[in-house]
Amino acid sequence: MSAPTRVMIVDDHAMLRAGFRTILDLQPDIEVVGEAGTGSEAVSLAGSLLPDVITMDVQMPDMDGLEATRLIRADGRIRASIAIVTTFDRDDYLFDALDAGASGFLLKNAGPEELVAAVRALAAGDGMLAPEVTRRVLQRFAARTDGIPVPERHSSTTSGSAALPSAALPEPLTDREAEVLRLVAEAWSNAEIAAELFIGEATVKTHVSRILQKLGARDRVQAVVLAHRLGLA
Repeated sequence: MSAPTRVMIVDDHAMLRAGFRTILDLQPDIEVVGEAGTGSEAVSLAGSLLPDVITMDVQMPDMDGLEATRLIRADGRIRASIAIVTTFDRDDYLFDALDAGASGFLLKNAGPEELVAAVRALAAGDGMLAPEVTRRVLQRFAARTDGIPVPERHSSTTSGSAALPSAALPEPLTDREAEVLRLVAEAWSNAEIAAELFIGEATVKTHVSRILQKLGARDRVQAVVLAHRLGLA
């Protein structure tokens, strides 16, 4: 049996932290190992606890969650994935969070099942964005590609459909990896990609792992952001 996912909760409201802890501690595969009420406390505690996942509020005294995220991401000892959890559905928070290195973005009015799903997704190395947030991410970064065409969603049987520019990478993507990246950027799941490309889910996971390695990305969310910045998707 694998060890439970170790979670640290960061929020300046003690009642909210208690609610998150209650929800997460009910899960047999999740363990809350610490809480922080300020950004600076979060940075210090993350360095000592080394959690797997951090849920991070934005507006806090002393230091906000975005700066705390940047500092935690800059500490090479800390491998935690960070989910921004906020009351405010604001584009500046969303894109600043992704730029700071967050792997998820969740609103505080989300249901308990969404919080649990987000923690599990981040622990598995995936990102967690609500569907409407994903669309806004793609629209924003698609607008930054300076006219580079984004391939249309169509069957993999079309010859050359995966021909995406990747020469800028130290190790260019293969045609199959480029095709998988395009589908990841369209928010397809591993199961959907496997069905579309007529390959097994294990093969998809292998391709995704190789893509993350070549892009230098921590997870699927960062891979999508980097892919759009490089004009790869």
